[in-house]
Amino acid sequence: MNFRRRRPPEDPEINLIPFIDVLLVILIFLMLTTTYSKVSELKINLPTANAQASKSRPAEVVVLVAADGRYMVNQRMLAGRGIETLAASLAQVAGNAKDTVVIINADAQASHQSVINVMDAARRVGLTQLTFATQGQHDGAASSGP
Repeated sequence: MNFRRRRPPEDPEINLIPFIDVLLVILIFLMLTTTYSKVSELKINLPTANAQASKSRPAEVVVLVAADGRYMVNQRMLAGRGIETLAASLAQVAGNAKDTVVIINADAQASHQSVINVMDAARRVGLTQLTFATQGQHDGAASSGP
């Protein structure tokens, strides 16, 4: 007769160390083989500036865009809201000077289409230098930015 006591079966043990080792090796492999290239979709040539300020400033045309879509060119209210009216007014103010800078000063509530109309009208008359006037959040001073 064999009176040995039977031992209860041992609980299975899950060893996570090999699993962690494999994950670390995969992580190192991915870090080494990944290329970190910066892909830019727009090719932009940034302007350069001299240390000396330019004495002559180009002519400026200020276009105000109201919240309801009305336009004002150099403090003169336009009768219509169409692109043709705006383009004619820009052409009249700019004259033959194609280096005139168009400063778009739009109300925060103005529609996106109203601002695009100003840009399209400037393009139609050959004015390619556009900038937007912004207002600082803290000091309330208006400035013009690129």
